[in-house]
Amino acid sequence: MEKHFVKADGNGMIDVNGQVSPVTYTVSFKEGMGHSYEVDIRLMAPRDWLLQRGFNRDAVLVSQSGARIPVYHGGANRHDGGSHHDGANHHDGGGLDPADAISIELAARDDSCTSEADLMGKYPEFGGIRAAAAGRP
Repeated sequence: MEKHFVKADGNGMIDVNGQVSPVTYTVSFKEGMGHSYEVDIRLMAPRDWLLQRGFNRDAVLVSQSGARIPVYHGGANRHDGGSHHDGANHHDGGGLDPADAISIELAARDDSCTSEADLMGKYPEFGGIRAAAAGRP
């Protein structure tokens, strides 16, 4: 089956240790085998804001739909519904350093959507894109 990539932007909130701030993010999906979808979520956050709030490797994105999505920095960003680390372990290099870039990318992958209805319910950001694509000749 041919895979299609679709991207959309969203506005939400980033939550780091109970402190929140508005954030924009990008969601993209590609169709997998059958009716499965792989969704990637990416956002950029200011390094200093993260450090001041005690960020280590993970934060929570509160998306447009209200879903709370764990997002990760560095090699810890590929948790597909697995265990959530509390940030107490620094040996994998995922923590931030004041010498890091001024904007830090946080990312997540979600492979839990098994239907288009499920995808659109969880990620309403895609609604306008699919409607526009349906109207094309």
